[in-house]
Amino acid sequence: MPEFPDVVVYVESLERRIIGQVMEHVRLLSPFVLRTAVPPLTAVEGRRVVAVRRLGKRIVLALTGEFFLVLHLMIAGRLRWLDRSAKPPARITLATFQFPTGTLAFTEAGTRKRASLHVVQGESALADFDLGGLEVATADLAAFRDRLLRENHTLKRALTDPRLFSGIGNAYSDEILHTARLSPIALTHKLLPEEIGRLYEAARDVLAEWAERLRGEAGDAFPSGVTAFRPQMAVHGKFGQPCPTCGAPVQRIVYAENETNYCARCQTRGVILADRALSRLLKSSWPRSIDELG
Repeated sequence: MPEFPDVVVYVESLERRIIGQVMEHVRLLSPFVLRTAVPPLTAVEGRRVVAVRRLGKRIVLALTGEFFLVLHLMIAGRLRWLDRSAKPPARITLATFQFPTGTLAFTEAGTRKRASLHVVQGESALADFDLGGLEVATADLAAFRDRLLRENHTLKRALTDPRLFSGIGNAYSDEILHTARLSPIALTHKLLPEEIGRLYEAARDVLAEWAERLRGEAGDAFPSGVTAFRPQMAVHGKFGQPCPTCGAPVQRIVYAENETNYCARCQTRGVILADRALSRLLKSSWPRSIDELG
């Protein structure tokens, strides 16, 4: 799922292309993606784009008359910028938005259709999509601490809870926790003040670093190849590969559709965390520490 750095770069790229432009035509190719009926989708046609915003992991196109298009890419949704004469990708295009400068294609790969498009009017209607997560990039340490300690959760769950923190998901929470040298299953209420400070700095640094890195990769072009798995990441998606800090093999916990990656030596004092499926299967053969892996 595109997270803070990817969504920020999408928003900045769209700002350069469509601010001040008229939404000439909207074409809905997959009706399921549209989750609202009033106002109708056609109500945005002929309206000028006045802003592009990020709202958590959502992208918002603000148009005259206080109309808003709210796009949630979910796991497999992506945006593409096409020349007006280019055809959108077959089968995976959900909707297209035509401007004088080009066409924005909203796509989703795979069969599990989760991406969504809402049309709302008025700031109060848009506010319903704001889950209240703290913007780490602009928050001070005190605000971060208060939000982190609001509930007693594991760090992984706290960082990825959109009610607590805005724009952080599975991938960047792994990177943040590795940078902070903290266990993904550490409980928020048991953290020391120094550990909270380390987590705060890591969250700000990781998100800022990756936003800048993705800006550099895109340059003046529209972002492409948006993915949660990037070769330069330290641990996310790197199961079995060496940790760039200590060289120990990266470990993982798999739960449902989510996977947590971490370095046992850097983050859990050498302890390999129990995977619900594999640890039950292996029982006494389950390795307890990184040293047992040989």
